[in-house]
Amino acid sequence: MNNQRPGMFMPALIGGAIAGILTGIPLVNCFCCLWIVGGGAIAAYFLIKDSTVELKAGDGAIVGIFTGMVAAVAAFLISIPLAPLDSAIARSMMDWAAEYTDQMPEFWESLMQGEGLESSFPFMALEFFINIVVFSALGALGGIIGISLFKKKTAPPAQGVIDVPKD
Repeated sequence: MNNQRPGMFMPALIGGAIAGILTGIPLVNCFCCLWIVGGGAIAAYFLIKDSTVELKAGDGAIVGIFTGMVAAVAAFLISIPLAPLDSAIARSMMDWAAEYTDQMPEFWESLMQGEGLESSFPFMALEFFINIVVFSALGALGGIIGISLFKKKTAPPAQGVIDVPKD
């Protein structure tokens, strides 16, 4: 009987890639936390699918942490080429807000001119490291939820019943 736990790399890679891609796309990333929790649950599903032993909530948390790390990397890589689109969306939202507001805060004028909307590398690096921590926590939550949702149902052992063969 094989009592080994399945590898967590592939489930974390699949769940993290899905969550990271959805998180990195502008306008879709408004459900960022939901995508990461869902990615952790997907990773837990694939982990359970390949498992021959019963998995605990801790196993889901571990695969969820790895999923969050993979999602942070995927979101970072997706957001690099899409940064100009994200800046254009933010600029159009600020233009829309300026039309309906009588007085804008002083710093908004500089933002409207394009100063500060551009993503700088130090800001992106800081955002990446914060995402690793936050996505790992959310992925762990998703992994725990996924283990509880997708675990294999086993019949409880019969207690106090003795099977007596009939002659």
